[in-house]
Amino acid sequence: MGNHCAFAQDELNIVVQDSIKGEEINPIAPAKAAFYSAILPGLGQAYNKKYWKIPIVYAALGTGIGIYAYNNKNYHNYRDEYKRRLAGGVVDGNGKYDYLSEAQLISAQKQFQKNRDLSLMITIGIYILNIVEANVNAHLMQFNVNENLSLRPDLQQNDLNYKQNVGLTLNYNF
Repeated sequence: MGNHCAFAQDELNIVVQDSIKGEEINPIAPAKAAFYSAILPGLGQAYNKKYWKIPIVYAALGTGIGIYAYNNKNYHNYRDEYKRRLAGGVVDGNGKYDYLSEAQLISAQKQFQKNRDLSLMITIGIYILNIVEANVNAHLMQFNVNENLSLRPDLQQNDLNYKQNVGLTLNYNF
């Protein structure tokens, strides 16, 4: 019988410390915020403790979904009327769309389909923007904002025509 030797690894905790503020920085926080926002929109903003952004996220997503539903419903209404006419439906003046020609029905279908698809793409873009915003905000919360660095608007009088010139001044105090 021989001797057996085994090694085990200890759990590795990464702790990054800010050199100026002396605060601990969690390098995993941006990934967590993005993951939470991907699972449930607004959850990443709650993780970052930016609760005021949650209604904005839901208002934007709700608006996109509402516009999509409106355009989808109208697209199907015009398509169903066009199909009814192709199947031999009679235009007797009592229908909702009887005043429209077949060319107008086709045009309305195309317009609502285009608007529906565009609103879907915009809604997906808003969803992705929600994830990116949570990630970037978590990164920026760890960013060292030094009181000695400032960027301020500046007004100076032009000596030639005595008008005000608008600009920005970058100040660094050390």
